[in-house]
Amino acid sequence: MKFYNLLPLTFLFLLFTNCGDSNSENEVFNLEVVNKKRTYTPNDVVTVNLSNDKGITADSVAYFLNKERLKVSGNEISLDGHKLGQRSINAKIYKNGKEYSASDDITVVSAIKPKIYTYKVIETYPHDIRAYTQGLEFHNDTLYESTGQYKQSSLRKTDYKTGKVLQKVDLIDSYFGEGLTILNNKIYQLTWRENTGLIYNLKTLEQTGTFVYGKSREGWGLCHDGKNIYKSDGTEKIWTLNPNTLAEMDYIEIFTNTSKINSVNELEWVDGKIYANVYQKSSIAIIDPSSGAVEGVIDLSDLKDKVTQHPTLDVLNGIAYKGEPNILYITGKNWDKLFKIEIIEK
Repeated sequence: MKFYNLLPLTFLFLLFTNCGDSNSENEVFNLEVVNKKRTYTPNDVVTVNLSNDKGITADSVAYFLNKERLKVSGNEISLDGHKLGQRSINAKIYKNGKEYSASDDITVVSAIKPKIYTYKVIETYPHDIRAYTQGLEFHNDTLYESTGQYKQSSLRKTDYKTGKVLQKVDLIDSYFGEGLTILNNKIYQLTWRENTGLIYNLKTLEQTGTFVYGKSREGWGLCHDGKNIYKSDGTEKIWTLNPNTLAEMDYIEIFTNTSKINSVNELEWVDGKIYANVYQKSSIAIIDPSSGAVEGVIDLSDLKDKVTQHPTLDVLNGIAYKGEPNILYITGKNWDKLFKIEIIEK
């Protein structure tokens, strides 16, 4: 009986002793960025100090920026070629077959100042004034459009020159339509807060399936590069989706040389770059899809003044590209015009 009475006490002693040892092992090393700055760029080299108060010498150390392996020379780390954003420098330390960890956080912004572009209107076409435009994309010479608002959302196939809606699919009342893109004879359309994407047959506009979001907060914009699909979620992030499963594989964070760009909205892939509307801003950001750096900004601040002014008129939103150099097709939410514009560097 005495043996059984002592067993719980012995077990608890061993349990808490082991937990204490484990925690102390994880806290052996401390990583500190020396003379830390508010922001860094990919051109910077960061000096780190890896220390411990137990006199332990590591057998080896590997450094990562989040999960991306870093180039290290001594205690200097190169940020060249890595993504922008709020990043964590993580050290994995190995000693006698054991692995320890330590980290410190930094913010990486773009190394370049964005170029500023203006525009020239080439042609103007009629556009449905009741269309709350969320996504816009050409397939050949036909314009496809996604519209929003609860009980009013739709997917449309249109003749862009006349504004005539050739075919229209209404979404169910509980869906708020968002961005769309077309890849491999399928149309992909987002909903806003419903965590649901819709898949359609390109020829018939028949809905053939759905997909769910992962860690991305909401559904805002979509585009593709011919292989992968890109999705914005209303934050500074653009997610890369697997084209077969629509699963989120990775993301970039959108930064200029001074700050992050929040509320990234409608997307369009243009000659190797992502063009993005910024919600509530009369501008389009030109983004490097590999890093998240904003390379240019198109100022469209007075374009809204060229449409009919009315009570439900809303913001610029809608970018379409037909492959014409420096030419975009632009509209907005409840705009009665679609503009063909030429992009001109200031």
